[in-house]
Amino acid sequence: MANQELIEIFNQGVQVWNQWRKEHPNVEIDLSNINCYVYGESVDLINANLEGANLTNANLTNAFLSNANLENANLYGAKLDHANLDKTNLRNANLEEADFYQAWLVSAVLDGANLKGAQLFKANLENASLIGANLDRASLEWAKLINANLQDARFYDAYLMGARLNNANSENAIFEYTNFEGAYLNNGNFTRANLRGANLEGANLSYANFIDADLSGARLFGAICVETNFSESNLQNTLVYGISAWNINTTGAKQQNLRITKYHEPVIMVDNLEVAQFIYLLLNNEKIRDVLGTIAKKGVLILGRFTPERKKILDAMRNKLRELDYVPMMFDFEKVSSRDFTETIKTLAGMSRFVIADISNPSSSPLELQATLPDYKIPFVPIIEAGQRPFAMFRDLTIYPWCLDVIQYDTEDNLMHYFQKGIIDRALDIEKKMLDQKATTIQLKNISDF
Repeated sequence: MANQELIEIFNQGVQVWNQWRKEHPNVEIDLSNINCYVYGESVDLINANLEGANLTNANLTNAFLSNANLENANLYGAKLDHANLDKTNLRNANLEEADFYQAWLVSAVLDGANLKGAQLFKANLENASLIGANLDRASLEWAKLINANLQDARFYDAYLMGARLNNANSENAIFEYTNFEGAYLNNGNFTRANLRGANLEGANLSYANFIDADLSGARLFGAICVETNFSESNLQNTLVYGISAWNINTTGAKQQNLRITKYHEPVIMVDNLEVAQFIYLLLNNEKIRDVLGTIAKKGVLILGRFTPERKKILDAMRNKLRELDYVPMMFDFEKVSSRDFTETIKTLAGMSRFVIADISNPSSSPLELQATLPDYKIPFVPIIEAGQRPFAMFRDLTIYPWCLDVIQYDTEDNLMHYFQKGIIDRALDIEKKMLDQKATTIQLKNISDF
């Protein structure tokens, strides 16, 4: 039971209370079960010194406690719904089972506080510090934790559905079996965080940092991962059905047994997060399979320089290929200046049925041909404008049987007139010979025959 004399002093206002506290620093403060919410009026406790006070089950609904000192205070089961705790010091306070419904805790200090089972529905904890705080089984649905410091905090089996953790620092925090459904974790720091078995269904993880984090067994059903950093993380046995993964970093990550199907569907697992969504679409979308089949049968890569005089020839070839029911893809030699572009051209070549390379007027030897032609056994048809000579190192590429003889042309009309026979038919002919060679039965001989 609260001490009646203390309550009378407390009700005289914060100035009287703080003066009394200075004069009686060693008196144990027991304000348990106090009711500070009478007839709709809010108690003003701004800057009040309540360090170590016992406010168990106190009703502080709508109270103004901004800048108050509640360090080491006991507010077990206290009602603080709609209370203003802006910049309040709650370091190491016992807030277990306390009710902070829609409370204002902006920039509050809750380092080391016990918030087990606390109700923080729609509470505002922007810029708050919860270093080492215990929020096991706490309810933080739709709470704002933007820019909050959650380092080393515990959220075991907590509820954070729809919560906003944008830019929050959750380094080394424990979120095991926490429910983040529909939450915003974008731009957050979750380095070495424990998210084992966490529910991240529909959560936004874009630009977040999960370096060395443990997400094993987590649900990433429909999660948004744009430029998310999963390097060195543990993603084993996660459900990744419906994930949106764009330009993510999985360097050194453990990615075994990623489930790409829903629970009621046959289990299909892959070992690469970046290809998970593609594999699922490939298995379940007939149009995508048709697209890939079309590219393999009809894709033609056109290489050349997109200078005005050369672009006219390249466009003419592209239009002609369309007329012949092919799918042309064009790549500009002049734009190539890094390894990334070389990788791009190799990818396009690997998707093509054959390649047409205009080697007229190269500003330098096209390194892309040297990096691509030896590795891809598909027909390469080099063409060149009459009166010009191939670049010096082109001779080294002619040793490959899928590199056809260089075709000279005088004009655009001349090239288009003989395009079918001089380019298409020759490319298909060498393709057939290569396929026949692959199908040839290997001849076996006995050593005794010699």
